[in-house]
Amino acid sequence: MDSILRDKSYIFAISIVKLAQFLQKEQKEFVISNQILKSGTSTGALIREAEQSQADYINKFYISLKEANETNY
Repeated sequence: MDSILRDKSYIFAISIVKLAQFLQKEQKEFVISNQILKSGTSTGALIREAEQSQADYINKFYISLKEANETNY
């Protein structure tokens, strides 16, 4: 089953990993890069979890949105 949201969150996670690598290697910034890595990659994981569980569907998407907002901040 194709999912635009799943695909976009995967592409976003790849971008986040590259950003974290840049921050760590080039800027020697570890605290912020680790937090961005955690919140930015968990978004996609939560979306996939939501797709697997009808009971937790809305809750997982809500948590995913919170993680995306944290990454944006």
